[in-house]
Amino acid sequence: MAAEFDAGLPGGDPAAAEASTARLVAAGADTSERAVEAALRPRKLSEFVGQRVVRDQLQLVLDASKARGTTPDHVLLSGPPGLGKTTLSMIIASELGVPMRVTSGPAIQHAGDLAAVLSSLEPGEVLFLDEIHRLARPVEEMLYVAMEDFRVDIVVGKGAGANAIPLTLPPFTVVGATTRAGLLPAPLRDRFGFTGHLDYYEPPELEQILRRSAGLLDIELTDDAAAEIASRSRGTPRIANRLLRRVRDWAQVRGDGRADRPAALAALEVYEVDVMGLDRLDRAVLQALTGRFAGQPVGLSTLAAAVGEEIDTVETMVEPFLLRQGLLVRTPRGRMATPAAYEHLGLAPAAGGTAEPLKLFG
Repeated sequence: MAAEFDAGLPGGDPAAAEASTARLVAAGADTSERAVEAALRPRKLSEFVGQRVVRDQLQLVLDASKARGTTPDHVLLSGPPGLGKTTLSMIIASELGVPMRVTSGPAIQHAGDLAAVLSSLEPGEVLFLDEIHRLARPVEEMLYVAMEDFRVDIVVGKGAGANAIPLTLPPFTVVGATTRAGLLPAPLRDRFGFTGHLDYYEPPELEQILRRSAGLLDIELTDDAAAEIASRSRGTPRIANRLLRRVRDWAQVRGDGRADRPAALAALEVYEVDVMGLDRLDRAVLQALTGRFAGQPVGLSTLAAAVGEEIDTVETMVEPFLLRQGLLVRTPRGRMATPAAYEHLGLAPAAGGTAEPLKLFG
């Protein structure tokens, strides 16, 4: 169904994709992991777990377009990586029964690249543009016209003698995906008839996803193991499925092949994913803030140097989750750990007034 314009696609933020090869709890994915994910993707909206509001709204858009016999409005999907934007785009094409072309903003460097893709689209085809916020300005301007008028202007010649030859395109649907919707220019946002924002998943939803994935992967997964994995998956299905595969590895190599709660606890301890879903790098940042810098505000570059990581890695891969969990705050003077961070590391007095180290891995 899907045809890729770039062999390295689809992809999220490059830093996220690179980090996913080293961090078990990174939300990004590289090409090899996306190939594994393909076998686990649902094919229909009725099989898609979570995102109830977006799912219901999108179902209405698709059903209405099929009833009218027309192509649906262009669709923009936004939200953090790993929540199902690529999966939903594939479901849109599957529900409509049309082919899908896959590419991304960074892969289309020039307007001519986009013209080549658009001119080869079949009637009704879905064009999935990942990282659409990273399109170059000339490409954006060509896309405006293509989305609204279904035509592109092919420029022939250079300078004063250049001519623009209009090329009519068959009706098609653009599905754009972005992790940073605020970077999209208003003219581009306005050309999407439907915009859906994906939120993080609740543990019961992740448990349902894990049970479905376990069935597809032929893994015997117990309910308490699913609950344990889901609680450490940062609200992200991609991370949940990744942890499930690592639990399967432990169960097959060191256990009896059954993914039960003891196997899950042992595997997640081996991979240093604690009860809140923090890994070694997350805890290193918190330990630096609470220990080395004694609770004082710390600048981002200093913090990154202290944990031996790049600034971008700390800012984009570590901070967002720590902020969301209330373990770290940004102040005008720098980053600081919250009382919840001290408590999680076993450094803060418990409610009874005594300091009790927390068992991080269950």
